[in-house]
Amino acid sequence: MINLDNNATTQPTPQVVHAVHRALTEHWHNPSSVHRAGQAARREVELARESLAQLVNVRPKLLTFTSTGTEAIDLAIRGSLSSLPSDRRLFATTPVEHSAVREIADQLRSRNDNAVVTLPVDHTGRVDLQRADSLLTHHVGLLSIQWVNNETGIIQPLHALAHLCESRGILLHIDATQWVGKMPTNLSPTDDELLAAQANPYSGCIRCDFLTFSPHKFHGPKGVGVLVTPAAARPRPQILGTQESGRRGGTENVPGIAGAGVAAQQALDWLSDESHLRAQQALRDEFEQAVLQACPGSVVNSADAPRIWNTTNIAFPRLEAEAILLALSERGLCASAGAACSSGSLEPSPVLLAMGIDPKLAHGSVRFSLSRFTTKAEIAAAAKIVIDAVAALSRILPG
Repeated sequence: MINLDNNATTQPTPQVVHAVHRALTEHWHNPSSVHRAGQAARREVELARESLAQLVNVRPKLLTFTSTGTEAIDLAIRGSLSSLPSDRRLFATTPVEHSAVREIADQLRSRNDNAVVTLPVDHTGRVDLQRADSLLTHHVGLLSIQWVNNETGIIQPLHALAHLCESRGILLHIDATQWVGKMPTNLSPTDDELLAAQANPYSGCIRCDFLTFSPHKFHGPKGVGVLVTPAAARPRPQILGTQESGRRGGTENVPGIAGAGVAAQQALDWLSDESHLRAQQALRDEFEQAVLQACPGSVVNSADAPRIWNTTNIAFPRLEAEAILLALSERGLCASAGAACSSGSLEPSPVLLAMGIDPKLAHGSVRFSLSRFTTKAEIAAAAKIVIDAVAALSRILPG
């Protein structure tokens, strides 16, 4: 199978698998134990913390390990809102977030219609900055926003939003699940670095209060999430316990964390050569061009916005995404109709609908996402599979 569903998850590298296996067989002890074996397990956790901290350029002690990226997001949002004064607990977000954020917003609305401020987006899915300027009032306590949209790959105007939040005392949480490990990240930029980044949507230099990510998106293991708190704000623990400096209770997943540390080291090595990014983006662009040329009426959603190198979301008019995905799978290609968490739904993506995309296009939209290991031969074969599948489905359409 050719895998173009890498935004859902990525294959762990052999070195990551080895690190996980080694931790399972040699360092299986409880890292909170005071005996020598327990402290050896603790050393594995702390070495990995150092590697993951280096990946985002912060001090290791600012990282909190959780069980998943979703839990890290939950801790950042609920933990920070619960620690704010009652008159600063308005939660701001967008309608194009991952379900991990959208469902928290829905729950807050169900308790209080006025608990959530929704920042509108344009046709590409990027935040309307003029509207955001008027909606981010002093009553808002926290803004949660993706760095990169998991379905379309668009990059949000974070530098402008971070400036708005800083000037108004609003905490900023960045869901960096689709950014970290795929793009350079610097959460401790100098003033000069930050100034230079303002006009560059592809710059990884940013300041925020909370940032979350998940190593299984860059060839690490599942079962590990990371919350970074580079500023002074600290979320209130949602799972009580003494682990993770009291920020998140529960025995740490030593094998998963060890594998995540190796994945971070490998991601840093790959990102150190900018030509890698350019080469993989060129493959994405080749795939898009081949499909668009051969499939009449197909369009790339958010094509005119800044996008990360590995993601394309293509709409095929009159077709249903579920039928396309089944046809692709039968021919040996993995793709997705949106977020993996909701891929069983027969409804069009709420993200695409929030962008104002015609439901007829949203129903037939498919996400293709590359990894850093996707090859030119795989892209050529994948494009042919898509073209053949779409042609076959189009032939059986009524009328």
